[in-house]
Amino acid sequence: MTAEMYLPSFYVKQKFAMTTNRYELVAAGPDGSEGQLMGLAQQKRLAFKEEVTFYADESKARAVFSFKARKRVDLNAGYDVLDEAQQQIGFFRKDFGASLLRSTFHVEGPGYTGTGQERSQLTALIRRFADVPFLSIHFDFTAPDGAPLMSVERQFQLRDRYTVTVPDQRVDFRVAAAIAVGLDALMQR
Repeated sequence: MTAEMYLPSFYVKQKFAMTTNRYELVAAGPDGSEGQLMGLAQQKRLAFKEEVTFYADESKARAVFSFKARKRVDLNAGYDVLDEAQQQIGFFRKDFGASLLRSTFHVEGPGYTGTGQERSQLTALIRRFADVPFLSIHFDFTAPDGAPLMSVERQFQLRDRYTVTVPDQRVDFRVAAAIAVGLDALMQR
């Protein structure tokens, strides 16, 4: 089964804004070049209940999907990924206990479940004890049988840029994009 909106790879690029976290989602070409703008994400900083809205383009006239926290404050925070009609298309949550030494997230969508974890234990430990803002962060999400669902790789740059690869066609682009943006926005706390 292929997801309604499947995209095998794309980039998430953080953009500078004073009062919000902003991200551009750009399709990746077969040669690694940047392709079509797939959306723009925006998160208000210091919100009591986390929510990130994804828009069709720079005009922000049409919200096309979002992710929203189920609760205001929760160490094992869960986030529903919602389509344009506010119907749930996926879910992810941080596993607080498992994240003490290496950040760990769980993901669910139609026909799949999985767990994502920081690829490097050493990098995870350095991030916890030293403030290195441009440290590369890589997450691998796998199904219970070990099959890869998706990966998110932060590039070594001053402004955050992620390469998202989705080998499992059941993973909807909107769920993968929500997780990729969520990793950046939510791990800053």
